[in-house]
Amino acid sequence: MPGFADSFWTPDYTTGLEVLYGKLLQGVTENQQILTITNMRVAAEELYSSKIGDIAPALDRFSSGFTKDEGASVRKAYDGIRGEMMETAKNHLKIASNIRELVIIPFGRWCDEHAARIQNSHDDLQAHIKDHAKQAELVKKLRSQYFNKCRLVEDLEEENKLAFQSPETSSPKVKQTPKIVLPDEQEAEDEPEPVELGDKLYTHDELKKLLAHMLENIKISDVKVPILGKYQNTSIGMDIVEYVQKNLNASSVSYAERVGQDLVNNGFLRLVGNMGNIFANSSRMNYQWRSKAFTVAGLPEKKKPLIRVSSVGTSEDSSDSPVSTVSEILAGWNPLNNPYPNETPAEKLRREAREADERYKSAVKKLDYMRCKLEEAVIDHLRFMERCELDRLKAIKSVVLDFSGAISNVIPGLKSIVDNMMLYQETIQPLGDLRYLLENYRTGGFVPRVQAYENYYGSVGNQTFGVDLEARARADRKRVPIVVTTILTFLDNQYPELEGDEARRAIWLYDVPLGATHHLRNIINDSNVDYREVFPRYEIPIVASVLKLYLLELPDSLVSSQVYEIIKTVYSTTTDETTQEGRIKVLQSTLGQLRLNNIATLDAVMTHFTRLIDLTSADETYVSALAQSLAPCILRPRVENSLTVNERHSYRLIRDLFNHKDSIFGELKRNSNVNALAVGSAQARPRAISSDESNRRAAMEARHRAIASRAHAASPAPSTRHRRDRSTDGSGSTRFPINVGSPPAVDRRQQVRQSLEVPDSSEGNQGSTQQPLPIELPANGSAESAQVSVTAALLSDGSDGSPTPTGTPVAEIGDPVIKRNSLNRSAGRYSRKPTAGRPGVGTAADAIGKRNSIPDAELTGVRLEDKPMDD
Repeated sequence: MPGFADSFWTPDYTTGLEVLYGKLLQGVTENQQILTITNMRVAAEELYSSKIGDIAPALDRFSSGFTKDEGASVRKAYDGIRGEMMETAKNHLKIASNIRELVIIPFGRWCDEHAARIQNSHDDLQAHIKDHAKQAELVKKLRSQYFNKCRLVEDLEEENKLAFQSPETSSPKVKQTPKIVLPDEQEAEDEPEPVELGDKLYTHDELKKLLAHMLENIKISDVKVPILGKYQNTSIGMDIVEYVQKNLNASSVSYAERVGQDLVNNGFLRLVGNMGNIFANSSRMNYQWRSKAFTVAGLPEKKKPLIRVSSVGTSEDSSDSPVSTVSEILAGWNPLNNPYPNETPAEKLRREAREADERYKSAVKKLDYMRCKLEEAVIDHLRFMERCELDRLKAIKSVVLDFSGAISNVIPGLKSIVDNMMLYQETIQPLGDLRYLLENYRTGGFVPRVQAYENYYGSVGNQTFGVDLEARARADRKRVPIVVTTILTFLDNQYPELEGDEARRAIWLYDVPLGATHHLRNIINDSNVDYREVFPRYEIPIVASVLKLYLLELPDSLVSSQVYEIIKTVYSTTTDETTQEGRIKVLQSTLGQLRLNNIATLDAVMTHFTRLIDLTSADETYVSALAQSLAPCILRPRVENSLTVNERHSYRLIRDLFNHKDSIFGELKRNSNVNALAVGSAQARPRAISSDESNRRAAMEARHRAIASRAHAASPAPSTRHRRDRSTDGSGSTRFPINVGSPPAVDRRQQVRQSLEVPDSSEGNQGSTQQPLPIELPANGSAESAQVSVTAALLSDGSDGSPTPTGTPVAEIGDPVIKRNSLNRSAGRYSRKPTAGRPGVGTAADAIGKRNSIPDAELTGVRLEDKPMDD
């Protein structure tokens, strides 16, 4: 059953906590109701005792009657009735005293302390949430400032390109195709080609005369543009149109604008002070005569020399003059104490962009640190509140018991009432009430929302947690992120060092403190850290907990939330066992819609856990607990609400992946083979739509270049040989053996041993001669190069096309395995379950036989493996 720490999480943290504390304050009100009812019962008992006690004094006021007959039998009956009434008054007064001492005083003191604990916890968490919200707002503000500065820098760079580049550098380079020139055509190419202006073609000589006449008759001046500076040899569009109308017999203004546009297109004019190269008849649009126009016209280009500020004295006496130069005086003059006095506007914008980036990055780091502390505080407070609520329910149970005891000890005649109250007391179930609270008021599981650093240019950088899986894999140039493969490899190497199967299975179910997980997470959040040096310094359950935290902090779950409704429909409609095969096919089709990185990572994780379950002979209880723990890490709805919080579709998906991993991922392998054979066709796998619009233009240009270089990202080459070698770290220690096939068909009830026990020779001769095969990694031994393949080792071929021998026993992997067998310590506790009835699992011989019976066209496929990517 999930606890408070796993049940009241929302993206804003406040909503779920308000629901919980609302219920806790309701419990405080219930405590006050218990105190009220007991106080009123005490008041009633005291009043009842007082009224009964007043009967005897009232009877004694009579001067005659039974006082005269001291020896009569009637007098004795009367005295007995009077005495019973006095005893009844004393008993009811004792009931009131017992209730006050046993219930009201101790329970009232406890209720005040309980209410104070809840209020202090609520105030503390609200202070943390308020600080986190302020920092989040500051991050948004700094992010906006940083993006605005970057946009200004880009705009300035674009203006500089248009303002200062020559036509040769600004115009796009067109790749020229080779041309065969005949001897007769060589002479014709030496002559310049005619230029078309308007509707007339001008030869080189005609164009030379026209441009010379235009440069001499059109008004030419200098124009100063803000920020960009001064442009020489410029004319306004209206003067050029007027010249064309007078000298070229332009019939209309539009024709004159066409002539001007042709001058721009042929490189004789260019627009300054505005974007683009459009010619218009306007007095506000200035056009600069390029150097090409002066060269063709044969006229010298009119350029003003730069004016230098000389010293005050003459050249003869400048060395002896005590007066400094004007430039030196101006260089040292800084009346505003500006730290950057000689900074140009462009340098200022770039500096401000860098400073804004540093402030934004620092604020994001601080926000991430505050978020981690907030989540740690929330979990600590929620666990404490869970214990307080359970104690409150137990206290009410004790109060009811004490209340009934105070009455039953004094008045045996009220046994029926006491029995009823005892029945009411027995009906109170604290754990049941706590379960009811969780089932009806849960708002969501623990899924942290990471505010990752967003680089303006789309780079992932060194951050690992909270980054999109595909983006992190691309940065690592792997199919599976390095952090996942490194953690799984580290755990595989640590399993043989643990004492017994119980310890190996338990590392995934430890309740690791979130503070310890965050401590390791903050160290390895930088991808430049060497994981292999960091992990040995931590306990193994903390490393396993970091992997689950990494999957929880992904922006989208490993199995995308986009297919959550499909999986929900699958498990809502296919409940009969006869539809199991159809359900598996639908799951294969659904998982095939995921990105290749998600499929490869899911395959790596499922391979690790199915191997652990099989080799440690895990029972149904452990498999169920493991699937429940991994459910939020693998599949989560897009938005968690009261309808999805109690759904178990993620749990059922993991159980199916455990039971049918080979068949599901085998089908995904074959589908990937079909896609690999159809590269460049319409049936190729579509790319995932990117939601990052921060640098759309750069992304589009990169995509066009990628399309021009190759039709599609290279996929791993299809191979008929599916084999995994053993990975070693150079120390000689063996990798945890992986049993991908089913064990021999023998009676496991008579054969009990631990996962790392070496079978003897007699056992190897029983039944089938097939032995579990170790899946090996490449010989380089690097943890980062661990390849995750969907293909089973039993279906791997040798280089000559024959099946790989499967007679190598596990004992031959290495001597350390023989030394670490745990049979003598815990023999008989954990027996392996027979796998004959397990769906999707068969013997090695059956698997090889099935493979030989399948056509070769069906078996050629790709391997979903963790290898460097080309795209």
